[in-house]
Amino acid sequence: MGTVVMYSSVSVDGFIADGNDQPGLLFDWLTGGDVPLDDSGVLKVSQTSYDYIRPYWDQIGATVVGRHVFDLTDGWDGTPPGGVEYVVVVTHRPAPEGWDPGAPFYFVDGVGAAVAKAQELAGERLVEVAAGDVGGQVFAAGLVDEVRMDVAPVVFGSGKNYFGSVHAQQLLEDPDAVIQGNRVLHLRYRVRR
Repeated sequence: MGTVVMYSSVSVDGFIADGNDQPGLLFDWLTGGDVPLDDSGVLKVSQTSYDYIRPYWDQIGATVVGRHVFDLTDGWDGTPPGGVEYVVVVTHRPAPEGWDPGAPFYFVDGVGAAVAKAQELAGERLVEVAAGDVGGQVFAAGLVDEVRMDVAPVVFGSGKNYFGSVHAQQLLEDPDAVIQGNRVLHLRYRVRR
């Protein structure tokens, strides 16, 4: 099975969005560079960020998100983001009415089942888990192998926590990647077992 990675851009004070679910300036680093990160023409980063992020994105086989993120993005119109092949949505509700059953999205009840399905779909490739409430639940369940953060130089003061509502202490290994891009600090930690 592939490595399970919890990932997001995050403010210096630990938030992935403000109280209104808006990322604000968290993604400035994704549009302020001169190197295209994908084919959209929108995402442009520094060469340093590209050299770190693009290989990571290329390894992702499936992404796990919560229904809230799915609904906020309108399910990315049935096309997984960032070139990912599959999206597993943690939800107690069925797919939206009129949803294309052929879209590579799977609606699963519970984080354990969602990670298992994502690992099945991803094979040996990485399973990415979006940070926030669902990511925090996956983390608390001991299913996360690695934590990645793109720390943006912004302070929200309040909002949506990177680790959701996790209140248990968990030790991480020392960072094995600390890379400074333009307007971002990329960090990678292994979860201590």
